[in-house]
Amino acid sequence: MVHRLLAYTGVEEPIAERDVRALASLEPKVPLHRIAFFLHERGLLEPDHQRRIAASPSRARLDTARTDARHRQAIESKLRQLPDSMAGQIRPWVAVRRGEGRRPHPPADYTRISRDLNVVLPVLTQWSQEGLDLREITTAHVTSALNDRQGHQARGVHHVLLSIFRALKQERTVFANPLARLSLTTPVRLPELLPSDRLRGLLDMIDSAMGRLAVGLVAVHAIKVTDVAQLLMTAPDLAHTTLTLQLRGQPHTVYLDTLTRHLLDTWLQERHRQWPASPNPHLLVTTHSAHHPALPPVSYCALRRAFDRTGITPRQMWSDRVLDEALQTADPVHLVHLFGIHPGTAVRYVHAAHPDKALFAIR
Repeated sequence: MVHRLLAYTGVEEPIAERDVRALASLEPKVPLHRIAFFLHERGLLEPDHQRRIAASPSRARLDTARTDARHRQAIESKLRQLPDSMAGQIRPWVAVRRGEGRRPHPPADYTRISRDLNVVLPVLTQWSQEGLDLREITTAHVTSALNDRQGHQARGVHHVLLSIFRALKQERTVFANPLARLSLTTPVRLPELLPSDRLRGLLDMIDSAMGRLAVGLVAVHAIKVTDVAQLLMTAPDLAHTTLTLQLRGQPHTVYLDTLTRHLLDTWLQERHRQWPASPNPHLLVTTHSAHHPALPPVSYCALRRAFDRTGITPRQMWSDRVLDEALQTADPVHLVHLFGIHPGTAVRYVHAAHPDKALFAIR
């Protein structure tokens, strides 16, 4: 395919990435990323993002104006679903969000405003059907709306309503803010230990060396799966049997046990056998990422497949390991040093493991 591509375009000018993709789509089983990397290394590939950057500023401004116009129309379409009186009360909020109110504010883009309106539109519709306008809304009305929702949905409604009533009070459209003294609190869930029988034979359920290493690092050393994906080839120190990674902006050293050292050795052999010339600096790679020009880390979905086979989510496995260690000690400082977690998180896990002991939160 490379010969055909160069014969068609020549080598005088870089080849647009979209042309490479178009030609690759005509032939099955073409290693698109290898070809793109080959051209990129020789200065013969013009990535799509460079072509977009090279576009004229006037064209970019025109595209932005068109996008804003489309979202303004979407906002107006949503407001027409409300009675005229309530729609007229929401429009000042839109103006304030755009930085056009009585007081200067950094303007929000129309996309964000439209998304926020989607969040709160069912509540506004319900109030309008009850014959209410925003001047008549009380704390009881808001509390009732929040009680009908849970989790992120309730927090989203609370956040947008707070924004609306603050803006309308600033613009003197309403005289009182019913959310002024209303606090939406989220209960803190204490971690629970996974049954030991669910942790047995986890590695036997996984059919890939990369997946077994990822699960081992989470289950044994409580490294979050997102941090596992970001590990570099320079992270392992086989001579000292350690693994170095960045947690909360600080270097953290993990001392590998016999099991994870074996899993790491197996994966390194597999990586060298499959992709000996891969320029990707990350420890974990796949067929997709090994020769990708952007040199990305392995995707979360690729790692999540291994955990799906075990029936335990990465978060559950991480939490179980930290809680298991907390059962062995009542010292949150030990957890901070061992796992590199935040002191407040360490206190919470020790409290869950030893509820009979009074602990003072570390700040």
